[in-house]
Amino acid sequence: MRTLNLLLASAAISVSLGTAAAAQEAATVAFLMPDQASTRYEEHDYPGFKAEMTKLCPDCTVIYQNANADVALQQQQFNSVIAQGAKVIVLDPVDSAAAAALVEIAQSQEVKVIAYDRPIPDKAADYYVSFDNEAIGRSIAQSLVDHLKAKGVPDGAGVLQINGSPTDAAAGLIRDGIDSALDASSYKTLAEYDTPDWAPPKAQEWAAGQITRFGDQIKGVVAANDGTAGGAIAAFKAAGVNPVPPVTGNDATIAALQLVIAGDQYNTISKPSEIVAAAAANVAVKFLKGETPEATHTLYETPSQLFVPAVVTAENIKAEVFDKGINKPEEVCTGEYVEACRKLGIIN
Repeated sequence: MRTLNLLLASAAISVSLGTAAAAQEAATVAFLMPDQASTRYEEHDYPGFKAEMTKLCPDCTVIYQNANADVALQQQQFNSVIAQGAKVIVLDPVDSAAAAALVEIAQSQEVKVIAYDRPIPDKAADYYVSFDNEAIGRSIAQSLVDHLKAKGVPDGAGVLQINGSPTDAAAGLIRDGIDSALDASSYKTLAEYDTPDWAPPKAQEWAAGQITRFGDQIKGVVAANDGTAGGAIAAFKAAGVNPVPPVTGNDATIAALQLVIAGDQYNTISKPSEIVAAAAANVAVKFLKGETPEATHTLYETPSQLFVPAVVTAENIKAEVFDKGINKPEEVCTGEYVEACRKLGIIN
């Protein structure tokens, strides 16, 4: 009788494990991104996530949706993927505060939420994966400060500060990092702007007004990402400012890499989105298996994995971007940028 009970217990465990494995193999995972102002989500994040999910869980279904900076649309998408049976949702929120309610909805239905790139301060997600956003802000601003010093720009000279979206907690962390570097420097912030939805046209419009207001007092611009940097650069060029003061960026988009190569943008941040996307896929699969992913940090009471970014300027762009295979020369060194690429040794 005891042998029979042991056999029955063993069979039950086997059935349970088999059911869990089958659930993991056939699971649905959602990848919800916030906007289309940056090309990174379609070009890098989603392809990186999908590729890693295909490798780790080939029978899993991956749903990708982009909210196009619409909070209500992202809520609809979130509810929709839960209705479609998603067991894990990777969420880059349009509005970090509004996302707290989404986390609560998911967790009440035993759906895991991985906050992605932008944290969710008001409600702890199950995990957070990102580059270290505060370090990004500090790095780009310190790089600009060091550059201005090296160029002999005198103490007390002014810079503009263009932050990201006021509804994005990651933008707040980037701003904090920028503030820490600028506050410790000998330069002053002439004016500061939070860019709604990270929209480049809004950054350009604001920068144009500041150029009219401050003129040649502007010795540099700390822009929180490549889109806002591009907007600022366009404003200077439209105003006939030549050369454009050094402008920072972040994301290493192809357009920004071209601006760095051409000398119009001073720096950007190389943070291959595929790295974070692959990490998110690994965490998602661990959740599907019922495992607890390891964390290297805790941010907003959320177990987190934060990656270290690299500052890219014309001086190191070949080593940091092209020699590492993050981008291919033929993707970037096109048209008017060919000759500048030759001068930097990116192509022959």
